[in-house]
Amino acid sequence: MSAFCDELRKTILSSGASLDPGKIRPLALAYLGDTIFDLYVRSILVMTRSMNPKAMHITASGIVNAASQARIVKMMLPLLSEEEMAVYKIARNQKPQTLPKNMSPVDYKLATGLEALLGYLFVTEQDERLMELLQMSIGLLKREE
Repeated sequence: MSAFCDELRKTILSSGASLDPGKIRPLALAYLGDTIFDLYVRSILVMTRSMNPKAMHITASGIVNAASQARIVKMMLPLLSEEEMAVYKIARNQKPQTLPKNMSPVDYKLATGLEALLGYLFVTEQDERLMELLQMSIGLLKREE
C-alpha cells in the first residue's frame, strides 16, 4: 500500500494541493481518513472473500461506520503516541457540520477522531504506522466476534 500512497501523494502535489497537515482542517483529515479506512476494508473483502457485490457492501457497511470505528478507537487509545493522541483529540472535539441519522453523537465524534488520525498519517507519509493501525482495527473487530 505504501507505493500506492506515494503515487497518490505525488498526484495530489502535482495538482498544486498542500499535504501540510497544519493547513488541512481536522474534519478534512477525517474525510480523507474515512476514505482510506473504507478502501482498506473493501480491498480486504474483495481479496479474501467470495461474495457478491451486495453482500460485500453490507459487510463493509457493518465495519465502516461510526459505531464500529468508535469501538475500535476505544480499544486503540492506549496504543497511540502523544502526537497521535493530539491529532485524535483535536478532530474528536470539532463541532460536526451535521450528524448522520441513526448514529450516536458520541460514536460519531470518536469515529471522526480515528478517521482524522488515519488521514493525518497519510499526509505525513507515516505509511507503516497507517497500515499498522488499519490492520489493528480489523484485528480488534475480529476479537470482538
